[in-house]
Amino acid sequence: MERAAVFDVDGTLVDTNHLHVTTWWEAFRQAGHRVPMHAVHRAVGLGSTDLVAHLLGDDRDKDQDAQLSAAHKALYGQYFDRLPALQDAGRLLRRLDQRGWRVVLATSASGAELDALRRAIDADDAIAATASADDVEEGKPAPEPVQHALDLADVPAERAVFVGDTVWDMRAGSRAGVRCVGVLCGGIPRADLEEAGAAAIYADPADLLASLAESPLG
Repeated sequence: MERAAVFDVDGTLVDTNHLHVTTWWEAFRQAGHRVPMHAVHRAVGLGSTDLVAHLLGDDRDKDQDAQLSAAHKALYGQYFDRLPALQDAGRLLRRLDQRGWRVVLATSASGAELDALRRAIDADDAIAATASADDVEEGKPAPEPVQHALDLADVPAERAVFVGDTVWDMRAGSRAGVRCVGVLCGGIPRADLEEAGAAAIYADPADLLASLAESPLG
């Protein structure tokens, strides 16, 4: 039977979380909002609209949401040509592909941003499909992104593993009925990932690759 290895991208395969923190912080600052960087960090992994709602609340001026998202996109876009893949990210995806896993990305990125992330990973030959923000109505922590990834892979939840770096990833995977693996390279504490549903935790893609045989992806 086929198996699916579903991966979040930002903070999991590409070292971008703190770039998102800085550029979201600047977008909020330009719009007159004082949002602490630690709060932004905890919200990274949510889609743009959900991130703004999470940080500014439901009583915010929602007409400003699109402006905030556009400002973040413009600021973050300055880094597209030099986004750094995490160590062994591409090697990990290729190893899984060689072992018969269908590798699928499940990310809140889309368009030019997603293209830049895939260039950074440099493992398109190992990626069977991508579930992006354009493909779903609800982003993480809703299960829809993971469920869509499983549909693309044509693999049931019990034959899949989802790898991510945030509590939003772990909640989305758990709600989709998929076994979740956490990585610490996004900066979220181990205890938070475990509480959100991680069955196993590794430092980063290199650590997961080195431990692959004993991991849920073994």
